[in-house]
Amino acid sequence: MTPTSGPPRRASGPASPASGPAGRAFLAVDGGNSKTDVLVADTSGALLAHVRGAGYRPHEGGFDRAVDTVADLVNRALADAGGPPPALVSAYMANVDLPDEERALVKALRDRGWTDRVTVGNDTFALLHTGARRGWGVAVVCGAGINCVGVAPDGARVSFPSLGAHTGDWGGGGTLGEAALWHAVRAEDGRGPATALTAAVAAHFGAASAVDVGIALHVGDIHRDRLLALTPVLMDVAEAGDQVALSVVDRQAEEIALLGTAALRRLGLLDRPTEVVLGGGVLSARRPPLMAGVERRFAGAAPHAELIVADAPPVLGAALLALAELAADEPPEDGADERLRAACARRWTPPGAAPGAGRGSPKKS
Repeated sequence: MTPTSGPPRRASGPASPASGPAGRAFLAVDGGNSKTDVLVADTSGALLAHVRGAGYRPHEGGFDRAVDTVADLVNRALADAGGPPPALVSAYMANVDLPDEERALVKALRDRGWTDRVTVGNDTFALLHTGARRGWGVAVVCGAGINCVGVAPDGARVSFPSLGAHTGDWGGGGTLGEAALWHAVRAEDGRGPATALTAAVAAHFGAASAVDVGIALHVGDIHRDRLLALTPVLMDVAEAGDQVALSVVDRQAEEIALLGTAALRRLGLLDRPTEVVLGGGVLSARRPPLMAGVERRFAGAAPHAELIVADAPPVLGAALLALAELAADEPPEDGADERLRAACARRWTPPGAAPGAGRGSPKKS
């Protein structure tokens, strides 16, 4: 675990000329592992443009290439929006976990010339502000990877490195896909208990056997990213009652609850009602075996936690953080944040049906 962290990295330069009849324009960016959303809005709460593209993955193609991908999306969004330059870039990205990574990204975005005023942070903070109406709480993201952050009412923050198994992390779509394949192969060759994952994994890839999938992965015929697509396969098999698949899903539920509960404890929030925002593709799918395990564990370890599955994309949180930062210069129009939420709600369809009602059932944001 990292110690309590400071605020997102900010760089301010000369005041931007960005302004318009409705309010000053700004850029909000949410760069996840699987996709990047860029939104142009203004301080009236109007959504002016939105572009979606490839994920932000500097650890694979290199930092410069990852920033180039983001810059292309930003330039498209600015062209669609028209008008003057933005007053602020608010960028919350996956794979920005350490201070040096924050500083490098601030510099790279400033160098693009859109504005000298840049704020960056980890994308889990954007998720938190997408779903937490009080402006503080805890967020757990389980998408391609897994992460957690927390913000107390007094502004104190906690976070986790979330760099992989070597920093104590387990879970996310990549890990779940690997676990599904691992169990499938071991059941096939007799080292593990029988499981329907063996046939399901082979069928998903059109292979004759699960071990053929493993070999294809080894020689490069199947890219490791394609293991992410095994997460819904795993969930399907778990929902059918397969005990091996259920054990994997149960471990993921445990990790999600452990992260959230640890953040609540470190912030001293275990004994008061606190919003816990759940997001990322694995959680937003609301698959019953996973959600039941998450709810059960929070109910036992953190009964005051108010679970929320974020319906809007985290880029909304990045935009709301931009509105709050610009409010220090000039208060936004009344209701700007709610207008922005409404505009995003019209643009994005919620990712799945809400679970059944009852104590501990995650609610929509």
